[in-house]
Amino acid sequence: MSETFAFPGDKIASIEEYETGYNTFDDGDVVHAAAVGEIDLNKETRVASVKHQKMISIPKIGDVIIGTVAAVMSSMIAVSIDYINGKPTTSKVECVCSTRNLRKKNVALVNDIVTLKILNHLNGTIHAAIEEPHLGVLFTKCRKCGGKVVQMRDAIKCTDCAWIDERKLSTNYGNSDFVKLRE
Repeated sequence: MSETFAFPGDKIASIEEYETGYNTFDDGDVVHAAAVGEIDLNKETRVASVKHQKMISIPKIGDVIIGTVAAVMSSMIAVSIDYINGKPTTSKVECVCSTRNLRKKNVALVNDIVTLKILNHLNGTIHAAIEEPHLGVLFTKCRKCGGKVVQMRDAIKCTDCAWIDERKLSTNYGNSDFVKLRE
């Protein structure tokens, strides 16, 4: 823990001494590096960080992310993060979102664009939520024919093959301006 340079997963400090900062995460006992870089232990604020030439965009608790569903399991989805608080990221960090408490057959499917809220970081995994009304699917296509779909209350209907499917739709579903591409 005394070196000045760290690789991802390296132990930096204990959580009794320091809180997590940029490019770090904790496993409940120890603060670990999430990126290659120089260790920065701020003794005044008691925050451990890793300085990296290119900062890896890791969302913080409470951040709203937009991403692409990468995998669907029985009680959770894995999402590749594309935007954090409306700003693009190229780090391709993934988060998981529990879908256990939602009464929907298909909360989201692979390649759907979703918006989630970050809940916490546990054991190196980013956990998110989709329960709030403004969270959920922002864009999707028909899973049968790949055609355009329109919203019908809390479901979607394909304009080509008339297939009706259930999703956890965001209140922003269908709005094309959910991300500010240039600021």
